[in-house]
Amino acid sequence: MFHNIQNLKVVSTFVGILLMFFSSTALSIPSFSRQTNLPCSSCHYKFPELNNFGRLFKLNGYTITTASTIKSTEENKSGLQLLNSLPISVSFQTSYTSIASNVPGEQNNVIEFPQELGIYLAGAITPHIGAFVQISYEDQEGSIGLDMTDIRYANHTSISDKDLLYGVSLNNAPTMQDVWNTVPMWSYPFTGSGVAPTPMVSTVLESMMNVMGFGAYALYNNFIYAEISAYRSVVQGGPIPPNASSSNIISSVAPYWRLALQQQWGTQYIEVGTYGIAPQIYPIGITGEKDKYTDLAFDAQYENSFNSGSLIAHANYIHEKQNLDATYGSGGSANASNVLNSLKVDAGYNFNAGYSFTVGYFNINGDDDSKLYVPAEVEGSTNGLPNSNGFTFQATLYPWLNTQFALQYVLYNKFNGSSADYDGSGRNASDNNTLYANIWLMF
Repeated sequence: MFHNIQNLKVVSTFVGILLMFFSSTALSIPSFSRQTNLPCSSCHYKFPELNNFGRLFKLNGYTITTASTIKSTEENKSGLQLLNSLPISVSFQTSYTSIASNVPGEQNNVIEFPQELGIYLAGAITPHIGAFVQISYEDQEGSIGLDMTDIRYANHTSISDKDLLYGVSLNNAPTMQDVWNTVPMWSYPFTGSGVAPTPMVSTVLESMMNVMGFGAYALYNNFIYAEISAYRSVVQGGPIPPNASSSNIISSVAPYWRLALQQQWGTQYIEVGTYGIAPQIYPIGITGEKDKYTDLAFDAQYENSFNSGSLIAHANYIHEKQNLDATYGSGGSANASNVLNSLKVDAGYNFNAGYSFTVGYFNINGDDDSKLYVPAEVEGSTNGLPNSNGFTFQATLYPWLNTQFALQYVLYNKFNGSSADYDGSGRNASDNNTLYANIWLMF
């Protein structure tokens, strides 16, 4: 399957040498572990896959703590319960990418060092308010900027003697606030190459950026979860407030919804749910015609623990309706409206010994539209279809839960509409098959 055995040997040797640099003593654990005095395995199967306690920790606003705090008990004054130490963590990712066939005009066998360097402010702010804020340096951007953000308030009450966990979340991407590893922000393979070719289209739920969302959520009797949120454009690196030179600005707010059911019995766990978003977006400026999207998604997650480890499976399907008259003008698209579908399924086994194997399948398909999907070298479609599908295989070694060494292979059966000569320049889908090695450290 691997197109270049020599490349595989180079990567294996590279990872092996790096492993020798780490002794049997674990690195410093991240801020959530310092705050709770619990090992990473209390919340994760492996980072960032959450277990049941990890999901509840997030829904409770990241506020569960056993660490010492500074408290104020003076009467007639505002209270204070502050962590003794600032809850800061750091992540570092470096990677190697080899594409089956060189992208014309670009160097192959690329090392990204770092691919990403992240600083996290992650932990309790008050007894009911906590945050997960990431500021990152990414080599593709060559700059430092705000990455993932989720600030939330959480509390409890009871209805009919059943617990009701409720809260509000302020976040910067749809599904950022979610606690299941099915949704776009937290789904397998969790990391990937920043330089390899990828399919030409994705749904709004998978790609919406530069937004701010605010919403309320509730979990009743640890069984039914419901959320309603609204998203508004927040410009980064452009005119503030947005004006006629701005792009991809949401008109008013975009409603987002989430409903999920979960159940645990013995060592098994299952979640089934639905979610979606319906933005209207100005492609250019802040007035005039708007592109209209409606995304409806369905997801499921299954977990089962054994003596040797844990089996975890995910499924996620997104159906998107598009009206793109604002971008392409009346008649600019071959269809009055278009449909785009995205399916992802994966299953993996995490061994307690500190390694895992996972396989995932992905499928993007949509309407035939020769005016939207046009030939272009590497990135285009010669037959007017956006369809892509294939498999992602990954082996992960995590000798400590805050270190991961991953070897990944992405295999394309179809890319941007076809298996052969998909771009009109002679490139085949298999030419984009990608071998990717990643080192991910959290400390």
